[in-house]
Amino acid sequence: MLNAQRFSFTEGFDTFGVPDALPQLPLLLTYRSSSVEVAALLDTGASVNVLPYSVGVQLGAVWEEQTTSVMLAGNLAAIEARGLLVSARIGNFAPVRLVFAWSLSDDTPLLLGRMNFFLEFDVCFYRSQLALEIRPKS
Repeated sequence: MLNAQRFSFTEGFDTFGVPDALPQLPLLLTYRSSSVEVAALLDTGASVNVLPYSVGVQLGAVWEEQTTSVMLAGNLAAIEARGLLVSARIGNFAPVRLVFAWSLSDDTPLLLGRMNFFLEFDVCFYRSQLALEIRPKS
């Protein structure tokens, strides 16, 4: 993939305690004048990007100021969420605007999903090599 950056999977454990490697991506999120470095799980099955409550608070976001309600699905369906637009910098790429469903829970993982991470970046997974490559959309 031309102009791509390569990232290694992160070694960890699944929900049953079995060792596994996950496609997590380090990124810098910025909201207004606050920034936080995080690792987000790339989830091609997730409809939206999801942000845990405490990360939004670290960014200085105020729950009551976010008026756009977002409906989560699947095992996150019972959790209230609101839309939050942040800037994200990944590797050496220029920052992009990502829309998150900011959940009112810290039991949600930080997910990068189809809306709108996978609209902004092309991604190739190399599971056998425990790596992934991304590049901005062309």
